[in-house]
Amino acid sequence: MALNEEPLVVLVDREDREIGLAPKTEAHQKALLHRAFSVFVFNGVGELLLQQRSPDKYHSGGLWTNTCCSHPLPGENVHDAAHRLIEEMGMDCPLESPFWFIYQTEFENGLSEHELDHVFLGNSDGPFRIDPTEVAAALWISLAELEAWMERRPQDFTFWFKHIYPRCAEFLHNRPSTMVL
Repeated sequence: MALNEEPLVVLVDREDREIGLAPKTEAHQKALLHRAFSVFVFNGVGELLLQQRSPDKYHSGGLWTNTCCSHPLPGENVHDAAHRLIEEMGMDCPLESPFWFIYQTEFENGLSEHELDHVFLGNSDGPFRIDPTEVAAALWISLAELEAWMERRPQDFTFWFKHIYPRCAEFLHNRPSTMVL
């Protein structure tokens, strides 16, 4: 990709079959369904690593969300993409993807999200290192504290996080006891 060339996202159908590529901005202007991923990293005491998006992001700047999220590159396996992104957070851990879902929302700036989002879960007690161009802050938080915060101030969180978190919490509550998380 040339320096000035806009990144492409992978367009998919509702069954996650690739149907083409589109420039990232066009996909978000036209609400084109595209592949994405969201990573939730927990530490050994069950706290979730949250990130606050940089205020300079093209949407949802300054809002809190899951550990990291993005789009796989064309030709990139979604698991590899998720792993690449946690490495960019200065972390490394095995990831498991128990589910995916589709969501759609519009933002005040005229952009939208229409994503088929693969959710990944992982464990790490290691330190993290944020990229200040992408992330304003990060913190470990217990699920009880997180849920109280979300109840008190839902406007502090990204749309997709508010949509994903209940599904993630339900999965964690019902996971097999043999699953490490």
